Amino acid sequence: MVKVNLFSQILGHISGEEFDRLVAKHQSDKHVKGLKSWTHLVCMLFCHIGGTGSVRDISNGLSSTTGNLSHLGISRVQL
Repeated sequence: MVKVNLFSQILGHISGEEFDRLVAKHQSDKHVKGLKSWTHLVCMLFCHIGGTGSVRDISNGLSSTTGNLSHLGISRVQL
């Protein structure tokens, strides 16, 4: 059985196809070398919901509380 946390459920309400369409339309990932649009969205939602105050809090929080980051559609979280 897969354990799905509340954060994953919230992200499940965002249409991946619609998000990808908007990223392509606005070319937000065109010259990206690090943080892609989806990873940025996940981090900012986590920051807002969790009330974190720094980038380190976001990184540590995502790494520790979500378990496998691939379930959120991101490969890694680093400063």
